[in-house]
Amino acid sequence: MLYIVSTPIGNLGDITFRAVETLKNVDLIASEDTRHTRILTNHYGIETPLTSYFEHNKIKKADRLVRLLKEGRDIALVTDAGTPGISDPGYRLIRLAKDNDITVTVIPGACALVAALTLSGLASHSFIFEAFLPVKSGARKKKLSGFLKESRVIIFYESPHRICKTLADIVEVLEDPFMVCAREITKKFEEVIEGRASQLLTRFSQGKPKGEMVLLVQPSCIEKKKEARFK
Repeated sequence: MLYIVSTPIGNLGDITFRAVETLKNVDLIASEDTRHTRILTNHYGIETPLTSYFEHNKIKKADRLVRLLKEGRDIALVTDAGTPGISDPGYRLIRLAKDNDITVTVIPGACALVAALTLSGLASHSFIFEAFLPVKSGARKKKLSGFLKESRVIIFYESPHRICKTLADIVEVLEDPFMVCAREITKKFEEVIEGRASQLLTRFSQGKPKGEMVLLVQPSCIEKKKEARFK
């Protein structure tokens, strides 16, 4: 059986009893970064062998893992943080396992985008998740322009070294929308910052941003409806 196991996004205490037991009892843990996962397994006394499964070995390694599953081994799939299959290569192994009639189950738990949405205070009844925006500004702006008429909250992941460039493009393309940025979620320096995209850009431009970030954008069409209501 293939177990999709969610792991903490920061605080090591944010893991379920079922997840710990599963990681202890499977034959092998397929991990995006074994060094990172070993911190977790050492903390909980998990002695199960680890093997790497990441973006650059996903095709070759997925075939090997499926062969082991077909031989009767139980394997747990984990990512660096949060839920496997969301913005990582995990979905490829899951799909291949299903295509080979291997039983797949999930051990649910932490997910950064859900945690950030909860923290944001934005309307959460409907949203769209776009993972990481393109690295190049031209492609990023083109992607952002497709959200000009979006009526749902838009959620992105972003790295600290690219946050200022991304915010500058959001200011330009999405007309300086209201945003929330959640960083270092569940960690010691957890922070939730809100304001116009230009205000967030000014804030992050003043120092060297740190920590992985989740950006939440309130669509401009919602703000235009609010403005019309008060006119």
